[in-house]
Amino acid sequence: MKILGISGTNGAGKDSVGGFLAQKHGWLFVSVTDILRDEIKKQGLPPDRHHTHQLSAKWRRESGLGVLIDKAVEAYKAENKEYSGLAIASLRNPGEADEVHRLGGQVIWIDANPRIRYERVVAANRGRIDDQKTYAEFLTEEQHQMRHSGDEATLSMEGVKAKADIFLQNNGDDINKFYKELEQALGL
Repeated sequence: MKILGISGTNGAGKDSVGGFLAQKHGWLFVSVTDILRDEIKKQGLPPDRHHTHQLSAKWRRESGLGVLIDKAVEAYKAENKEYSGLAIASLRNPGEADEVHRLGGQVIWIDANPRIRYERVVAANRGRIDDQKTYAEFLTEEQHQMRHSGDEATLSMEGVKAKADIFLQNNGDDINKFYKELEQALGL
């Protein structure tokens, strides 16, 4: 089983990469953020970043730092279909990168200019309350997500970036050019 852990900054294109691999290359795309949101909704809580961060830290403390990767692999194995690989987004803890590597996979880090990413998030208009913020709030939130609080179960995107195998910039507006760069980087 090919595994790709997808990480990067908000609005850089993580879900777009997962969707592209699913549509063009026959991979299963699993969003661990969706797994978290589904569980939070079951608990009757708003599926915002605050609650997803709390739940993910709780699960990491209870079941290990790679628990979200394990849940994505379980979803892959439960599928009654052949896939070319498993693309998992969005890694936000270094233990998740470690689990991808332990399973023989690679981790990709996607980034873009902060202003471009902010404009993408706003333009996407996904209806999420988390996406309704000023540019300054966007940057502040990102800084909070980059370094963990001293509790290894919390977010540390900087720690994931340090463990990434592949780095891509997604600053342009030619998505097909970006996808070609992705395919080249992954050897597809």
